[in-house]
Amino acid sequence: MSELFELDQKICIAVLTVSDTRTPETDTGGALVKTLAEANGIEVAGYRIVKDDVAAIKRAVAEWLEKAELDAIISTGGTGIAKRDVSIEAIEPLFEKEIPGFGELFRFLSFTEDIGTRALLSRASAGVASDKAIFVLPGSRGAVKLAMERLVLPELAHITFELGKHRQARS
Repeated sequence: MSELFELDQKICIAVLTVSDTRTPETDTGGALVKTLAEANGIEVAGYRIVKDDVAAIKRAVAEWLEKAELDAIISTGGTGIAKRDVSIEAIEPLFEKEIPGFGELFRFLSFTEDIGTRALLSRASAGVASDKAIFVLPGSRGAVKLAMERLVLPELAHITFELGKHRQARS
């Protein structure tokens, strides 16, 4: 697979899978995030699976927000409308800024290219906290592939550049 963006800086991410049932062996969504990232020159410095529990999700993300070497956190799973789907409720309160275009474009692409009207059930989201981009993706392989290939990977270098401007200005 060819690079989807110019990688003139090192980019480092952490991958969080939210699921009551997945294990490292059965986590196809998280595995796909890692594979696509690494195929595009992105270092995966953290990986974890947590239960569909607001406190557990918040703890994992908050821990990674403290890691200076991380540029982004990509979460999969827990974005639907079922009672146990709590990734949005756990992660969005951590945002310092929301990136509303991510969810809007993800749902549009899901509608036009993947699942049709079922896309309206997606609560995919993105935002910024502690100078890190945070993407909250559905857990299905199709959704992960779509989000990573069409939105995250093409823009991640630009997003990390924008988030790092203040650090560069001080140097």
